[in-house]
Amino acid sequence: MLSDKIESLLNLQIRREAESAQIYLAMACWAEVKGLEGVAQFMYKQSDEERMHMLKLIKFINERGGHAKISELKAPNITFKSFQEMFKELYDHEVFVTNSINELVHETLQQKDYTTHNFLQWYVAEQIEEEAMARTILDKINIIGDDKSGLYLFDRDIQQLSVTSSASNSLE
Repeated sequence: MLSDKIESLLNLQIRREAESAQIYLAMACWAEVKGLEGVAQFMYKQSDEERMHMLKLIKFINERGGHAKISELKAPNITFKSFQEMFKELYDHEVFVTNSINELVHETLQQKDYTTHNFLQWYVAEQIEEEAMARTILDKINIIGDDKSGLYLFDRDIQQLSVTSSASNSLE
């Protein structure tokens, strides 16, 4: 059984995961109309992944005797000065989500809710990967600078981007 406080924090995390999905979706739309098809496809995929993170939380709350709640969402930014600015915003958002997950994990330990703590370890590992991916992308963007041919190659290659973080179970 979930405490009221843990249930409330988990519901807040549902909202944050839903907003993450919306942020990625807005970025996909922006990239697509700018002709960055690879970036758009990458963002659509990430949006779907964030929605799955949200659904996983919903199922967990309901299975543990709580009531998952779907709330209003803050509208995401829909325009960007550049694709560099967009990816910097993405990275900053992933850091925000990581901090949110960490606060939730801390509260589960304070309340000795080891079941929820164990469940959240997947999110902790996932955020390590999300931040590593965003940081890798920013590094590549900084290498490209204002080079249009570099942007073309980046747009083509981002669809295959995968980052293996130290939290990953396999060393492929």
